[in-house]
Amino acid sequence: MAFSNQAVETSMLPRLESVELRPISRRFAPCRVIGRLTVLFPLLALAIVLPASQELPGMFHLTALAATATVVTGLLTLAWLEARRRAYGVREQDVIYHSGLLFHRTTVLPFIRLQHVETASNPLERAFGLVRLTCFTAGGSSGDLVIQGLERETAERLREYLLQRIASSTDAARSSA
Repeated sequence: MAFSNQAVETSMLPRLESVELRPISRRFAPCRVIGRLTVLFPLLALAIVLPASQELPGMFHLTALAATATVVTGLLTLAWLEARRRAYGVREQDVIYHSGLLFHRTTVLPFIRLQHVETASNPLERAFGLVRLTCFTAGGSSGDLVIQGLERETAERLREYLLQRIASSTDAARSSA
């Protein structure tokens, strides 16, 4: 058999933009904001306590508090908007995940590379009825694709589907060997 490696006409390739992505749960945005707030709360507390403990002019205290509140509000707004832009899609041969507000990231994971799938949730996610689906490929110790903000039922159905795809590709590989 002769080796062949012909060029592919890029205009004939399927367009990723034509895939209809499904938004993740609407409950992910408030969950994300509360999660960020728990991280930002010490900063806000510091802005309240530190100037009061020092003998600084009241105007400085108010300015520091207003600046901190503005930064925290901005970060929480960005977290909300970014969470609302997340979406995923499942095609015949792969799974797609899109995230990011300022910096967009689209990950496409072919089923043939998939080795393991797991679901997990922390206490805050459980309070909102949300689950993370993590997809692992060969050679990696961390997840190659993590879809956050899925409702429990959706995550379980997607996990089962992906596990079936792994099993069928494993069976096909064994039968061809």
